[in-house]
This record gives sequence, C-alpha cells and structure tokens, in this order.
Amino acid sequence: MKRALAIALLAATGTAFPVEEFAIARFSALEPGATLPPGWREVTIPYRRAAQFALVRDAGTTVLRVHSDDAFGSAAYHFSADPARTPVLSWRWKVDRVVEGARMEQKEAEDFAARVYVSFDLPVDQLPFATRTKLRIARAIYGDVPAAAICYVWDNRHPPGASIWSPHFDYVRIVVLQSGGGRAGQWVEEKRDVDADFRAAFGGRWKKPTPRIAAVVAGNDTDQTHESATAWFGDFRLEARR
Repeated sequence: MKRALAIALLAATGTAFPVEEFAIARFSALEPGATLPPGWREVTIPYRRAAQFALVRDAGTTVLRVHSDDAFGSAAYHFSADPARTPVLSWRWKVDRVVEGARMEQKEAEDFAARVYVSFDLPVDQLPFATRTKLRIARAIYGDVPAAAICYVWDNRHPPGASIWSPHFDYVRIVVLQSGGGRAGQWVEEKRDVDADFRAAFGGRWKKPTPRIAAVVAGNDTDQTHESATAWFGDFRLEARR
C-alpha cells in the first residue's frame, strides 16, 4: 500500500525513479596521461605486437585511445552483473579509418578498426566437448578467452546488423554496428540490450536465463592485415531498461 502510494505521488509530481546502473570505472574521471581507471587492464596476445593505449583529451573529456599498427590490443573491465537487472550497455566510439583489407569471416583477415566485447559467465562444463577443448587450447595460448561473448564491431564492408559466428571461436558472435569510413573521425553513440542480443545469438544453444555479464573489453586489431588504425572510446554505462 505504501509503495503504491509512493508511486502515485511520484507520478503526480512528474518525478521518476532513478534507473538502476552498474558502475563501470569511467575514463572521463581521470586526467589525460593517467593510467587506466581502477579495474581496467590492458590485454595483449603473446608473440604479437601490442597496441598502444592512452587516456587523452577529446573535446574537453578524457577518453581511451587505442592505436594498432600491425598489432592487437584491448582494455578489459571484469565484473559480475545480472543481465536481468542491468542489460543495457551504452558507450560512444570513434575511428580514424577502417581496416581496408579486413574480412571478418576469415581467420587470416579478421581485423577491426574498433570492437567491444561483452563476455558472459557461461559455465565451461556445459559447453559441447569440442568447444571445451578448443577453449582450453585458446586459453593456454592467449590467456583470457571468454566462454561466450558478443563482439560489437566497426567493420569495413558488411552492413550494420550483419552477424556471424567468429571464425576463431564458435561461441563468440560478431555483430556489426558501424561499417565503412563514412563516419570516420566522428563520435558515434551506441546502446545495446546485451541480454536480448545474447538470447538472439545463443537462444538455439542455451535454453537457460542469460548468464551473468562478466566483462566489457574495448580495443582494435590490425595484426592480420598489417594495417594501422586508431579507435577512441568514451565511458561505458550498464543500466536497467527504461
């Protein structure tokens, strides 16, 4: 009764309940030149040139810049969030150019000017045997490989909305959000319901509720095509549906 009365009063005054948000450390809270915010860490691949990471000022706000010159690199933020409560991930990104020679369906050419992984805490022992085996091998070589992930990308040729399984790992779904160089140099705002995206991608394989969100990973790579690309990322927000 008290809750119903409170809702009625808030509706009458035009005041809304705040949207629940899961805290992800913000780049904008730091000065340019600082190290990554607490909780964020650089991720590179053994025997590959590492991308260059920097916090820089852009239009008065500190953002993350990732530059890859025949290189690979990401910044990862690991946590545990309930996708039923905070499924909406938003961020903004910018690229200087696309990776012209990239082909996302080919192992030997899968590079992106910018990409954002959202990984999920899917139990490894519930994966198919062949997938578990490939995952263990990948983790032995590369370290932190997710059991399941959505990879949002800025591609060079496929239209926004295109989606395929990664040629490297069949529990990573690649989803094209931006394509081509027409918006290069411009900040682009993104907002994705990662719970809905997980169910769309994995619904035929995973009948249970969406696993907990385990990490957000931002970066780019040009190690397959030997090209050069720079991406910038603003703050990430994870919040409830409005």
